[in-house]
Amino acid sequence: MLKFIYSLVLLFIAPVFLYSLYKKKDGKPSIGPRWKEHFGYTPALNSKKPAIWIHAVSVGEVIATIPLIKKIKAEHPEQNILITTTTSTGAEQAAKLGPLVEHRYMPLDFSFAIKRFIKIIQPQQLLIMETELWPNTLSAAAEANIPITIVNARLSERSRSRYAKVQGVFNLLSENITQILCQTKDDALRFQKLGIESDRVKVTGSIKFDINISKADINKGVELRKQIGSKRPVWIAASTHPGEDEQLFDAHKSLLTTQPEALLILVPRHPERFASMFKLSQESGFNTTSRSGKASIEKSTQVYLGDTMGEMLSLIQAADICFMAGSLIGDKVGGHNVLEPAALAKPILSGPSYYNFTDITKQLINNKSCTICADSGQITAQLQKLLNDPELRMQQGEAAVQVVNSNKGAIKKSIEFLPEFV
Repeated sequence: MLKFIYSLVLLFIAPVFLYSLYKKKDGKPSIGPRWKEHFGYTPALNSKKPAIWIHAVSVGEVIATIPLIKKIKAEHPEQNILITTTTSTGAEQAAKLGPLVEHRYMPLDFSFAIKRFIKIIQPQQLLIMETELWPNTLSAAAEANIPITIVNARLSERSRSRYAKVQGVFNLLSENITQILCQTKDDALRFQKLGIESDRVKVTGSIKFDINISKADINKGVELRKQIGSKRPVWIAASTHPGEDEQLFDAHKSLLTTQPEALLILVPRHPERFASMFKLSQESGFNTTSRSGKASIEKSTQVYLGDTMGEMLSLIQAADICFMAGSLIGDKVGGHNVLEPAALAKPILSGPSYYNFTDITKQLINNKSCTICADSGQITAQLQKLLNDPELRMQQGEAAVQVVNSNKGAIKKSIEFLPEFV
């Protein structure tokens, strides 16, 4: 009965979801004629070898999956890997993996679409990144005897409490899951409190700690810093959301009163906001240049808009300090991945809402490499403190790297728990 009600609700909300997915926006790649894949009309795989099916919703999940994919291919070069994403930006990111994977769009969670997809692809196992759980997908995969593993799973206390209020719905989700590989012991305990048997829950750590930053990304960042000027104070606000940009601009305006040469690299989370953020920056009184515009960065440039995809690591590399956004707007987002600046040895600032990365952020706080700022005034104060003390910046950056290195190994542990490969 629950499945029927869920499918009925999905039928009514699907048009709204599809409109959002297909709506043309500046900087957003088009899905084009591949829209049929969202209904299970997917092309067969190029290789006839059985494939591991990995689902990663969008850009962030695809990036997190990359080290896992590379490790599997290194150990099992003949293994065929299919990655599905829901969004076109995720597809664009997956395309950068080249011949390592094949990409398809994830069908909507209608039984007919999922079953058609499975019949065509015939995956040998399904890996779902983090906690992207869809009832009909899980049910159809289980009916086809496809082992289902949740990889890099996390469950905040807030999410556990919400699931507990609809325990029947959660049971519908969880009954078909083969195993859950959790980031932390706390995540594992929360899943068990929701009724998942302990033998289906393992702790492997976060695969995000196994971050591998390419020399190409670092070199691009170094080159950008040369263009900016090695002696200029530079900070980056990474993955910003509506409601944060104004606060960050206020912080930068205050910073400029004591550090008139300071440069803010602002990187909106979603590409459809690139154009509006360029306009807002100019309207806020800043001399603004965008990366896509390829104009040179002058001494008078005060804000540099990171309006390209897949260059976050290079942009962070070019900065002295990283503010990780998604953390200044209450409980709406819950923060973003602070491990990228940590791996690049950058001092980290964050807003007070980081519940999606609680364990990681707390480790960085305890290691004195991440500072929580409640508002624009505190952000400015921390920026001034760090920019005036190169030794403190170096100490915090080194401490951040130590946290990353001490937690590596989750990918190896995760692969050990997966069913056999080809």
